[in-house]
Amino acid sequence: MTNLLGEFFGTMMLITFGAGVVACVLLKDSKGNGGGWIVITAGWAFGVMLGVFTSVALGAPQADLNPAVTLAKTMLGVYGASQAFVTMLAQIAGGFTGAAIVWLAYLPHWAPTEDPGLKLAVFSTAPAIRSYGQNFLCEVIGTFMLLFGIFAIFHTNNGTLPSGYGPYLVGILVWALGLSLGGPTGYAINPARDLGPRIAHAVLPIAGKGSSDWAYAWIPVCAPMVGAVLAYVVGKAIGLI
Repeated sequence: MTNLLGEFFGTMMLITFGAGVVACVLLKDSKGNGGGWIVITAGWAFGVMLGVFTSVALGAPQADLNPAVTLAKTMLGVYGASQAFVTMLAQIAGGFTGAAIVWLAYLPHWAPTEDPGLKLAVFSTAPAIRSYGQNFLCEVIGTFMLLFGIFAIFHTNNGTLPSGYGPYLVGILVWALGLSLGGPTGYAINPARDLGPRIAHAVLPIAGKGSSDWAYAWIPVCAPMVGAVLAYVVGKAIGLI
């Protein structure tokens, strides 16, 4: 139960800071309006770091915050199938809750923001150029690099990390992913990060919102899972895990 509590609140923190920085940069009359991509990628990186700290503090030693990470760890034997499934549900619920918090925090800014696409961008990802096959590939690559990087950071050849140091390195990894590979699709690399907030966008009474773009929604859910499987297969084959 403590694992689920930690995954829920850790993912809530991740989305509160991650979706929050997007709202700060995109919504009209926000003091951070126009801050740009570096601000957004930094906010997401810090959100990951704070989410991991929160998750561990509440008794979730794995601190996945991401169904793709949970899937990879399931293949490694960390979770059973049923435990992995409920962990993923807790992550999605945390993502929904974090998105709802951001909606409340920026309540006066939804109506003045005319473009419904900018409002959706606070909650979920969308491609810069819509091409489902290429968008899927980009998300597979991004998630592969996320898991591959995590495997490398925590490999014994790099020594034993001091307690509490890991979240900073994972945050830097996510920052690097956003800066380097985030341009084509907005780097979901996490089904809970996209699906939970997208559901929130669909059900919350957001002033002037448009479509939740469910036609695209399967890509940031399915592609990260494929990327996680590939990272496991390659990592196992070369002795990284």
